[in-house]
Amino acid sequence: MAFHEVRFPTDISFGATGGPERRTEIVVLGSGYEERNQRWADSKRAYNAGYGLKSLDDLHTILNFFEERRGRLHGFRWKDKADFKSVGPDGTTTMLDQLIGTGDGSTIAFQLTKTYGSTYAPYQRHIQKPVSGTVKIAVNSVLQTEGSGNDYTLNYTTGVVTFEAGSIPANTHEVRAGFEFDVPARFDTDELRVNASGFIHGDIPDIPIVEIRI
Repeated sequence: MAFHEVRFPTDISFGATGGPERRTEIVVLGSGYEERNQRWADSKRAYNAGYGLKSLDDLHTILNFFEERRGRLHGFRWKDKADFKSVGPDGTTTMLDQLIGTGDGSTIAFQLTKTYGSTYAPYQRHIQKPVSGTVKIAVNSVLQTEGSGNDYTLNYTTGVVTFEAGSIPANTHEVRAGFEFDVPARFDTDELRVNASGFIHGDIPDIPIVEIRI
């Protein structure tokens, strides 16, 4: 299995349906009270790309993409129209959007993250597929410069920010980030059953996509 650093066609993914999924076990006791157990620490997203198809040309594009990925074998990038920025979809990213860590004077590597919620049980999601050219990093509210020999480097396949010697965040200095990102995903089927004549008349093919952990 490999991961292909290529994005699913966005004009099709933007018409898809789907979102985050969690697994919770609920046991109802004899008293009527419940015990709830969280089976997954992290959510996983699932989508149906069939709703994004608008033409036979779109269908042909998906067939090409599906065959090159060998069905479920290889992963790819997916842009979620509802959640692809360090802020809301209509917002403008800034270098201060997300707190990704606090310096201690020696730690050099920080994972890009996005936090959901703020009061009761904030959820911190690891961002592993940032989009090149969209990332802004700040230390102590000062914009940092990307690139070897500058302040930091960024691994665009893992989302890890690594600071260069001389730019390591000092003790108590906040490390913040703004970015756009993709979801690591794969097809959740090894076969595409599409009736071309039915598609023309409005039948929606089933093309399941699921987030993968990498």
